[in-house]
Amino acid sequence: MQILQTLLIGFLATSIALPEEGPASPSGTELRELVVSHTDEKGILQLYRMKEDGSDRRQLSRSKRGCRMPACSPDGTKLIYVKQVDDSLSLWISGLDGRNARALIDEGMNLLPSWLPDSRHIVWMKARPGKDPSRESQIHLMNTETGESRRLFSDPEQLKFSNAMPVVSPKGDQIAFVSDRSDEMRIWVSALDGSKARLVSPPKVDFHKVIEAPIEQKVPAWSPDGKWIAHWQGVEMVHMSKFTGVPNPQRDRLISETFHVWVVGCDGKNRRKIGRGDDPTWSPDGFVTRAFPDPKRGGPKIMIDTKLGQTELPIVPRRRSWGRFAWLPDRAEKSESVQDNGDQTDPAVDLKAK
Repeated sequence: MQILQTLLIGFLATSIALPEEGPASPSGTELRELVVSHTDEKGILQLYRMKEDGSDRRQLSRSKRGCRMPACSPDGTKLIYVKQVDDSLSLWISGLDGRNARALIDEGMNLLPSWLPDSRHIVWMKARPGKDPSRESQIHLMNTETGESRRLFSDPEQLKFSNAMPVVSPKGDQIAFVSDRSDEMRIWVSALDGSKARLVSPPKVDFHKVIEAPIEQKVPAWSPDGKWIAHWQGVEMVHMSKFTGVPNPQRDRLISETFHVWVVGCDGKNRRKIGRGDDPTWSPDGFVTRAFPDPKRGGPKIMIDTKLGQTELPIVPRRRSWGRFAWLPDRAEKSESVQDNGDQTDPAVDLKAK
């Protein structure tokens, strides 16, 4: 049980009906919807559906141990998430209203599920227990309709390394993931089968001399147009006092100051720093969000870039912890997704062949 708690801490450290037209969102359009994981009155992570200003909040889950890491299907009909059951982190699927929930995988450490564009298949990381699960993981692929699944990569040379935190490009032809194949954890992009893998966002330095710890990268996220990848970069929190057991507040502060979100072109060009934070996502209209602890709020502060500058997304109540969030796709995006998917290769063929 202690191992599971340590694993979760590493991932979750950043610990009224509207009028028909609705008020404007930070982007100047009608308010959009999200599914957010945050703690309830009992301190248990639950799933909530809400507007991006925190209004119209509806609870979707009533878990005894917690639900986190939600992901909405591109067609806007299904929700996949991680649910803690006993000592396992299982994968569950439901409608966007939380109904008809069922387990897809009920054993092991399953984390960070994400959808393929066809809204049927998912990828996720299956981890071994440890301080840093991303260093002991492999990526898996599943057909959510049949339950068939397998490891995504099959080349023995690829499987020598840890491969984690997968997210498939909007067109379904590439996958971004985290791997230690260049020693430290870095952002890689490859074809869906793992071939033609390349490092896309190498940092200027690999080691923080003052902290005496490596610079790492994690949590890749594709932009809606498939041209950009956002990710976290910094010194991993496993080097902080709560994990080392050696109190060192000054070193802890220095480590937290390294946490930033970066954006890079999928071709590895035009790399730039977005700002302080972790857990990046992209809004449906292509703006980056990032989160960081806010002592005044007693929980995470989530910021989003807009055409008018940066603004806060008040989607996690004060004095609450969280377990990530996901945007619901726009109606226009859903329509385009249905048209685009007609030309895509169905990965179910590979599921049966390997």
